[in-house]
Order: sequence, then C-alpha cells, then structure tokens
Amino acid sequence: MPKLKRGIKHPVTVTVNGKKITKFAEPRMLLADFLRQELGMTDVHVGCEHGVCGACTVRINGKAVRSCLSLAVQSDGHTIDTLDGMADREEELSDLQEAFRKHHALQCGYCTPGVLMSLSDYLERVPDPSEEELRDMLSGHLCRCTGYVGMVRAALDVAAQRKAAKA
Repeated sequence: MPKLKRGIKHPVTVTVNGKKITKFAEPRMLLADFLRQELGMTDVHVGCEHGVCGACTVRINGKAVRSCLSLAVQSDGHTIDTLDGMADREEELSDLQEAFRKHHALQCGYCTPGVLMSLSDYLERVPDPSEEELRDMLSGHLCRCTGYVGMVRAALDVAAQRKAAKA
C-alpha cells in the first residue's frame, strides 16, 4: 500500500452489497464511519468503537470483520457485505433473518446487524454447530435485550434447515 498523507482524501473503491462505489476518505477514517457517513449505510451500527460490542460487524471478502477497527483505505478494492445485502431480494428476508424473526431473537435491534453478519460467516464455516459453539461465537457480541436464547435457537434452526436441504 502506498504511503498516505494525512489530511488528504484518497479514493476508496469498494463493492458494497454487489454495487461498486468510489468515494474519498482520509487515511485515518474508520471503515464504520466511511460506510455510514460517506455511503449512507445506516445498517452498520457503531457502538463501542473499540471492537468489543460487535455492532459494527460487516463481511469483507466473506469474512466477519469489526468495521470500527478497520480503516476505510484498507478496504480499497475489496467486497463488503452489510445487513442490507443479506437477502437475495429486497422484499424478502434471508433464512437467518427469518429465523431471527421466528425465534424473537431481537428486541431493540441495535446489535442485530453485526450479529447477523457474524452468524452468516460462522454458519458457512461451521455448518453444524453445537449450542455451546454458538454461545461461544456470540460471546463476541454485546446484547442487553435478548439474553441470546433466541439468537442461538435461530442459528440452530437455520443450521438444521440447511443440513436437511443438502440431504
């Protein structure tokens, strides 16, 4: 990566939810701020700004990443998925989103986008997780409302549905 000069905005080209976009960012601008302020992505929530709460989690090239710990310029040339791009069609929910609705896995919804991004990555890597494994993964997200019970049930439900669909 070339040396970036402070105070000068640099072009950042990313593909967000399937759409290629070029905007400008200062070298120290966080990816979370770039997504919200420059691209208007209000589905990316910012909580602690220290990578602890998980609310800002997005997927970069398919991997769950805390966008408050990444710089916008580091994402140049990469693919970013946010909650808005999770469903195949705008009018429908993804299987994970539908399971969250079914199992009452959200209340205030502040943590939900980040949790869904992490779970979507996790379930691709671990298609048949145990309840304990899911609870361990979810421990990286702070939720004050749900107690995580509905989230675990939703993720287990999706894993079972996907396993049955492959059989």
